[in-house]
Amino acid sequence: GVTEVLAPHTESLQHKFVEIPCSEDYDSHKRFEGCTPRKCGRGVTDAVITREEAERIRRIAERGLSLGGSDGGASILDLHSGALSLGKHFVNLYRYFGDKIQDIFTEEDFALYRDVRQRIQQRIAQAFGISSASMYLTKPTFFSRINNTEAKTTHDEYWHPHVDKVTYGSFDYTSLLYLSDYTEDFGGGRFVFMDAGSNKTIEPRAGRVSFFTSGSENLHRVEKVHWGTRYAITISFTCNPDHGIGDPVLM
Repeated sequence: GVTEVLAPHTESLQHKFVEIPCSEDYDSHKRFEGCTPRKCGRGVTDAVITREEAERIRRIAERGLSLGGSDGGASILDLHSGALSLGKHFVNLYRYFGDKIQDIFTEEDFALYRDVRQRIQQRIAQAFGISSASMYLTKPTFFSRINNTEAKTTHDEYWHPHVDKVTYGSFDYTSLLYLSDYTEDFGGGRFVFMDAGSNKTIEPRAGRVSFFTSGSENLHRVEKVHWGTRYAITISFTCNPDHGIGDPVLM
């Protein structure tokens, strides 16, 4: 279909927001007044996280992923659960590496991670007119490193269209913080909202945050990365406190 660039990598965007009608996905889950989306849409901002902070966050991802990595093109690091891609499988970072973790990450790393997460949460709450206190971090929240290595397992096939609320029932609001630059660090790998009759793309740039309601109104996919390495972190929120998780802590 027709492709429209919603957020070019060459522009620094203060705050761009597009409201769209909500899907019915939320009706099949328990509603939480003042949080469950009644206003749906998608936003992009380059004004919440600085490029320098994004670089520091990327270094956390690089250090963690240097301990493992997928045989295919998509590697995952989840600081909350400890999940780390290793070959064709996942290991628990904290159990597998034990005390060595203290040599990889610092308390400052985790403090920065928390601070960045809180700012993204506040921006989402502001955009959708809800209280940030009514939102809870939910799983999976993870770093991704994508290159053009051929997929070896279904976990490496990141490019399929999907709906977050359908894939992970707990998601109500999804965000991505990009940690590398489209056309400079990698080619391909743009984020694509698949609307009826047209696609709306977001071109990653370090420090850019894109966020959206997680239902079928925001069917999306990621283009295949053709060259280079694309780093991002997916940070997701639920309105249901039963599905909430805490910030990661350095063991």
